Amino acid sequence: MRVKVVLSYDGSKFSGFQRQNSGVKTVANRIEEILKSLGIFTKIRASGRTDSGVHALNQVIDFNLPSFWKDIIKLKKVINYNALPDIFIKDIRVVDENFHSRYSAKKRVYRYMVSTLNPNVFMTDYLFYVKKIDEEAIKEAIKEFEGEYDFSLFKKSKGGEKNSIRKIYKTRFYKHKGTYVFTFEADGYLRSQIRMMVYFLLEISSKKLTIDDLKEQLRCEKKHSFGLVLPCGLYLSSIKY
Repeated sequence: MRVKVVLSYDGSKFSGFQRQNSGVKTVANRIEEILKSLGIFTKIRASGRTDSGVHALNQVIDFNLPSFWKDIIKLKKVINYNALPDIFIKDIRVVDENFHSRYSAKKRVYRYMVSTLNPNVFMTDYLFYVKKIDEEAIKEAIKEFEGEYDFSLFKKSKGGEKNSIRKIYKTRFYKHKGTYVFTFEADGYLRSQIRMMVYFLLEISSKKLTIDDLKEQLRCEKKHSFGLVLPCGLYLSSIKY
């Protein structure tokens, strides 16, 4: 039977999510290693990959479960016993055989977390620190990303994607308990797209770039910014099916 698993993980402890050669510590490698120890020899499928240092609050994976594992509640407990403290299984449930964690997904939501406080050495793997933020400038500029665009100027040159068109349904910027949160909800993202978008918004905040510059780059007329923020502040927030 096929099961859908919702999990969270601390990206700072892994070299990304994607399965790699044996010996590389990735989320997929670690989960498959645990499954093998339980007699489950399968390849997991994920809603999407996250790069090294990027965290997940609600990543979704699916895999085939052998018939002898009938107690999925016990399975969840056993996996968590082995996976903690870096990975935590939040939910396991049986799904239709046609379910695909990636191709069945409709929307993906990411957050990027920024702080203007003095850096805390215990939080530098989880927040991106800046000196100050112009809240109103970012609230105005972030809305420009909403809609369907060719985001070819908002991806790493070696991203590998053939189609650069993506649709961003919703954006939001707000402050929560001293932390600034950038939120993006889209059908998908190019490699490092969110980190480049946040960098551009922070450049607007510091008056180094303008909204007009952003519009030009969105129209693929001119690339004003090549930078990207660190992965530490990026979180895969949720997957919508």
